Amino acid sequence: MRTAVAELPDEAFTRPSGCAGWLVRDLVCHLVIDAQDVLITLVTPAETEPTRDAVTYWDVAETPPTGDDPLDALIVRLAAAYEEPRLLKFHLDDVGSAAGRAAELVDPGLRVSTRNEVLTAGDYLCAYVLEWTLHHLDLVAHLPDAAEPPAEGLARSREMLENIAGTAFPASFSDTDALLVGTGRRAPTDAEKAELGELAAKLPLVLG
Repeated sequence: MRTAVAELPDEAFTRPSGCAGWLVRDLVCHLVIDAQDVLITLVTPAETEPTRDAVTYWDVAETPPTGDDPLDALIVRLAAAYEEPRLLKFHLDDVGSAAGRAAELVDPGLRVSTRNEVLTAGDYLCAYVLEWTLHHLDLVAHLPDAAEPPAEGLARSREMLENIAGTAFPASFSDTDALLVGTGRRAPTDAEKAELGELAAKLPLVLG
């Protein structure tokens, strides 16, 4: 994902992203904060037993975000303050690469604390596979020439989303379509609704 952002032309940063109310630059700014959160969490050890895992880490909301949340609005103002796309690219590469190194070095069994919950570092990082795969799809939603998420991340994210849903998506759905439809990033076609059957009533799964 850092590579995909680094390769974006400057004009792409003012295009819409797949996140409601956010331009690509806003999404990239959010990714910087995500990377900071990873660094903070991996150095926040916990002594108690885990309360969540990679799947139960996620809460499912009833309605999709609108972009009006105060934190979302702060992201937009912060992103605008960068002014030049190269500064956002630099900051994401700087903090994101540090988060990647920390993820490689951490003991997967280490218990860490975030959002008043306790997880193993391994489960926490697995949850972020889903987070960043979805945001990679958001990044390229209106940028057909941008690099897509890796197949391994798409497949693992689909598996986690199916665990959250409590059932599998139809085999005819690609991993990308399962993630986009499953999280409400794209409305299912009539044919897809028919294939989804009872699962259609549970969608979208708004993760938070």
